[in-house]
Amino acid sequence: MADTALPRSPLGPAADRLAATTHASGGAVRLAELPFLAQIDLRLDAKGTAADAVGLALGLQLPLEPNTVVRAGELTALWLGPDEWLLVGPAGTQRDLESRIREAAGDEPVSVTDVSAQRTTLLVAGPRARDLLAHGCALDLHPRAFGPGRCAQTTLGRTQVVVVARDEPRAGFWVLVRSSFAGYLADWLLDAATEYI
Repeated sequence: MADTALPRSPLGPAADRLAATTHASGGAVRLAELPFLAQIDLRLDAKGTAADAVGLALGLQLPLEPNTVVRAGELTALWLGPDEWLLVGPAGTQRDLESRIREAAGDEPVSVTDVSAQRTTLLVAGPRARDLLAHGCALDLHPRAFGPGRCAQTTLGRTQVVVVARDEPRAGFWVLVRSSFAGYLADWLLDAATEYI
């Protein structure tokens, strides 16, 4: 018998509490889960021919500057290391992304891994979003240091995360967290957000 169960979000049970915090803070902090985003870990030689071919196939050039983000349409590429990127796209697009990358790379050595189930994404937005994240993050989150188009692997509330400053200041941040730590981090954010309620 085929498994027909729908995927369950790691933060599904916390959705109401996240929304309640948004309302209680009067919009000063907005918390929500963006579940099931496609996430592909890509490793290749940034100076090799595959990098250009893959960029062309995806419709974006992979960011080469450390801790930067390139976005084209609904696809976002995060620089994680000199030869590693995380591609984030709409839910259900992981197979398409994988096949486009492999076809574009041809015989060039690449590593393409679907890590969509590994993490979930929390949206942290609102006028006090930076302040909220600063409670448990060692990064300098001031817009001059960590403005739109920046990303970093760091810890937030003692949890390893990837933080992404979205394209516009009002768009807030994505916090990509491992699914097994998502509940803990949501509780931590909800507790830290009580200051703004």
